[in-house]
Amino acid sequence: MRTKFFISTFLLTVFVLLISCTSEKPKDIIAENFDFAEQQLLYAVDLTDEAIKNDTRDSLAKANRPLVSPRTMGEDGSLVMVPARDWTSGFFPGELWFMYEYTKDPKWEELAVRFTSPLESQKLNKGTHDLGFMIYNSFGNGLRLSQKTNYSEIIMDAARSLASRYKPGAKVIRSWDHNRDKWQCPVIIDNMMNLELLFRAFKESGDSTFYTIAVNHANTTMENHFRNDYGTWHVIDYDTITGEVLHRNTHQGYADESTWSRGEAWALYGYTMTYRETKDETYLTHAQNIADFIFSHPNLPEDLIPYWDYNAPEIPNEPRDVSAATVTASALYELSLYGGEKADEYKKWADTIIENLTNNYRATLHSDAGFLLLHSTGAKSLNSEIDVPLVYADYYFLEALLRKSKIENKQSLF
Repeated sequence: MRTKFFISTFLLTVFVLLISCTSEKPKDIIAENFDFAEQQLLYAVDLTDEAIKNDTRDSLAKANRPLVSPRTMGEDGSLVMVPARDWTSGFFPGELWFMYEYTKDPKWEELAVRFTSPLESQKLNKGTHDLGFMIYNSFGNGLRLSQKTNYSEIIMDAARSLASRYKPGAKVIRSWDHNRDKWQCPVIIDNMMNLELLFRAFKESGDSTFYTIAVNHANTTMENHFRNDYGTWHVIDYDTITGEVLHRNTHQGYADESTWSRGEAWALYGYTMTYRETKDETYLTHAQNIADFIFSHPNLPEDLIPYWDYNAPEIPNEPRDVSAATVTASALYELSLYGGEKADEYKKWADTIIENLTNNYRATLHSDAGFLLLHSTGAKSLNSEIDVPLVYADYYFLEALLRKSKIENKQSLF
């Protein structure tokens, strides 16, 4: 009897354990990542405040170009900060706005406002095409999530500044003012991302000039920046009078005829967004073709985190670019909403990217200068920011997580 009792007890225990294991809730990857981000970004805020306080530059530099936002981590593990005029300055306040959007905790709104405010100095900056990154990712998110009505006029000023760079003869927005001995009117694929600022200005004002400039730029880029396989050139140089293409080059990719992975991600995101703003099916088809290029490319790793260039010569011993992966994932979540035979696959690819970033590329809590993700590459061709955390990788990681959450909870993304 005793033996039967123990056997019965053992079998019952095993049964209960099996039931408990099979009924265990799956990991909530969104909540877990935002819990991590909450702790890590508070740590980052402390590091940022300390870096601003202990700025060792001369008084003139500190007065004219005060440090406002983190960009990356130095070789010694220190936080690398930038002034407002750096193209990456809007990403950190954007992350803080995303934290407020997810948590609804007023402390994040307060922090977001504090780190957004210094960027107002750039609204009249006509010397850069990156005002979308700088102003829309900060003030644009703030306008969307708060009652800061003055943000609308800041966005309008920035859009006017960006529109001043438009070249009607070529129907493009000039990207860079440097290298004038090399290029007459260089346009980089990244510039597709800044069109969202113009579309927002059109909505705010009703002035169709902003819409027309954005659409013309998207059309000209679609015509000239893409090869037959939908890989991209990084830099196209135009004659500003005739619109003739003078040169096709790269600046941050491996070679002129290679496809720089983050450039391809910018293209996917940019044309998905342009479809959203115009409902022109041409842009949707183009975005889908770009996605096909990425996910059918033989050099895309199994974990879907690309090397810094799809044609880099030492693959598989080349650095990855996590920032390209996060931009791609965020774009894919939006693209999955617009139908087509691959809509479900787009979301699965994005989910896979998020899972692999979470499991294998995330920073250490209260370390790594407060960044969320490791292993991004800014520009290996320039020996710049190779295999480091980058603030824009973190920004699009949080945006992708928010989009995933909204889709799965049947909420509107915008």
